[in-house]
Amino acid sequence: MIFNSFEFIFMFLPIVFIVYFALNKFNFTLSKVWLFLASLFFYGWWNPIYLPLLLLSLTVNYIIGTNLGRMQNQKGKKILLTIGILFNISLLGYFKYHDFFVENVNTVFGTDFVILNLVLPLAISFYTFQKIPYLVDSYRGETKGYNPLNYGLFLTFFPQLIAGPIVQHNDVMVQFEDKENRKMNYNNIAAGLFIFGIGLFKKVGIADTFAIWANKGYSTPNNLTFVDSWVTSLSYTFQLYFDFSGYSDMAIGAALLFNIVLPVNFNSPYKALSIQDFWRRWHMTLSRFLTNYIYIPLGGNRKGVVRTYLNILAVFFISGIWHGAGWTFIIWGIMHGVASVINRLWSQAGFKLPKLLAWFITFQFVNAAWVFFRAPSVEAALHILKSMAGLNGFSLPMDLQNKVFNAFNLLYYDFTIVDSFIKAALLLIIAFAIAVFAKNSIQLKDQFKPNWPTAVYLAVLVIYSVLQLQNVSEFLYFNF
Repeated sequence: MIFNSFEFIFMFLPIVFIVYFALNKFNFTLSKVWLFLASLFFYGWWNPIYLPLLLLSLTVNYIIGTNLGRMQNQKGKKILLTIGILFNISLLGYFKYHDFFVENVNTVFGTDFVILNLVLPLAISFYTFQKIPYLVDSYRGETKGYNPLNYGLFLTFFPQLIAGPIVQHNDVMVQFEDKENRKMNYNNIAAGLFIFGIGLFKKVGIADTFAIWANKGYSTPNNLTFVDSWVTSLSYTFQLYFDFSGYSDMAIGAALLFNIVLPVNFNSPYKALSIQDFWRRWHMTLSRFLTNYIYIPLGGNRKGVVRTYLNILAVFFISGIWHGAGWTFIIWGIMHGVASVINRLWSQAGFKLPKLLAWFITFQFVNAAWVFFRAPSVEAALHILKSMAGLNGFSLPMDLQNKVFNAFNLLYYDFTIVDSFIKAALLLIIAFAIAVFAKNSIQLKDQFKPNWPTAVYLAVLVIYSVLQLQNVSEFLYFNF
């Protein structure tokens, strides 16, 4: 089930909400059982075949985590923690990377191992990155002895289950136990609906518009020349941001209806003035995981300059692999790792760029790196980047020539991505202005006041979005 569907908005969410708070008046345990089962239904609606895998993973991790919290023998705890981490990585590795590994082995060694064409279980990357911190924190003695229901609810809570934010146990468990959160909070309901509506519009009103042009461009990379390639790359840059941040907004809003505050996942990343600043703003819960459970355990910046840079490169290499089984994702991760090393060297040398130039370089790098992230192959990504540099031809769209340069009798050019370059340019400028100059959704939520102007604003966004729901589209991060 997806957030941007009639089933979720008009059936699932209202029913779960009403029954949950009705049960809270009689038996809180029963209400948590209801929410847990509803979350499993939400997950299974998409593809019930992988629901047993989710339950198996949940059960194994609960048993290991509980025993880690009780064990006193340090050596035994390390062995058990290692088993738990290997279990989670093995599940993720088998479903996500088996075919990629076999394909490359067959290519390099000329073998003929069978490709299984495995379907990636929904949300496996996200719930794997929730379970590993739980095991590590249990090993460190930082978790409480959660009962099975609380643990199951922490992992399956439907707003964040499919595509984040990546929630850790200490983010939500205390909130579920708070007696005050068992009552309806009308301020939270209003704020939750507000940010949910913004997220819905970001997805169906903005991201899905740019998706059409991005998909066309990336499906025909050899046909792109200068203008086509820039419209293609920028369309995906804005599609990805509004799609993923829209999902995070909707998750935060839906959770807030139940008085649960999820962590912020985006903070205007395209306003960043450096690549380090970008990663403080983009997919913030992933950055937190990579920092706390990979970078710091590897030694962080405590073991010398060379080791620090190697740790940075390792973190972004892992980030690339986590996002997808393909060389394009690995190259994307390496690009960000190298950029982060360069940024750190630049800062430590005491150099500083003017803010506008720093922003421009950062944005252009991020946009170029997204080409590898989206392209179906390395060859396609390189072709698009060459086109963006003008190496595959430079000509202007026909409608622009007709309006401005017709008197000069320039060569006409059939624009392959959109019907009207003027329309594309205008919408890209609007998206750019929203992403770079406007307040983000979290800032709007924090300043939220339930009044008539806000109600009208939200009603316009929601009505427009609902009218677009017949055009069903998945969220991009469902693929990861």
